[in-house]
Amino acid sequence: MIYQRGSHEVRALDRVSLLIPSGQFVVVRGRSGSGKSTLMHVIAGLRKGTAGQVFVGETELQSLPASDADRFRRRNVGLIFQFFNLIPSLTVEMNIALPLLLDGYKLANLRRQIDELIDLLGMAHRRAHAPHELSGGEMQRVAIARALIIKPALILADEPTGNLDSRASDEIFSLLRDLSQERGVTTLVMTHEVEATRYANRVLEMSDGRIIADSAAPTPDSDR
Repeated sequence: MIYQRGSHEVRALDRVSLLIPSGQFVVVRGRSGSGKSTLMHVIAGLRKGTAGQVFVGETELQSLPASDADRFRRRNVGLIFQFFNLIPSLTVEMNIALPLLLDGYKLANLRRQIDELIDLLGMAHRRAHAPHELSGGEMQRVAIARALIIKPALILADEPTGNLDSRASDEIFSLLRDLSQERGVTTLVMTHEVEATRYANRVLEMSDGRIIADSAAPTPDSDR
């Protein structure tokens, strides 16, 4: 992945080769500018690399027209961001349902799925609230529920705890790990936080657009 910064050529990703088995929970660590976010955007089909291929299952995203890539992502990839990206004018349940509403589903037909996710994430008492009435941890739970409602094959999270305190961060990492295990969803978390590695099956270290280390991570303590 190469782009121009003024007169300079920048290699945001440099000869990255990666295979992630279905259901694996992977933490990608590195400093700001190491290539984590670019890697996520390329895997999600949000950006096209200057070379190479990206497969999610049997679908090769780099060769898809933009409209087809958007449709595939909306139906198969759950995205979670540092700043939550909730719609301020929508309630919790409407924010959760949004990906399927955009795909033509009726809200009345989604009640069962919404109820399941709201209960799973402990947000039943907040379902009619607007985002500004929630804590940071609660907003991230809504963002996770929104990612899950499409029943994704892949979840990509970019610094999902960057705006949270340590307790809320632990809760979010634990939640993502449990969901990956219970639902078999392949999960990649891009983060600078060392604590995240305790929840992963696998840890990738990035620097200057390259993967410089790839190792299994210890599982968290049973009481976490």
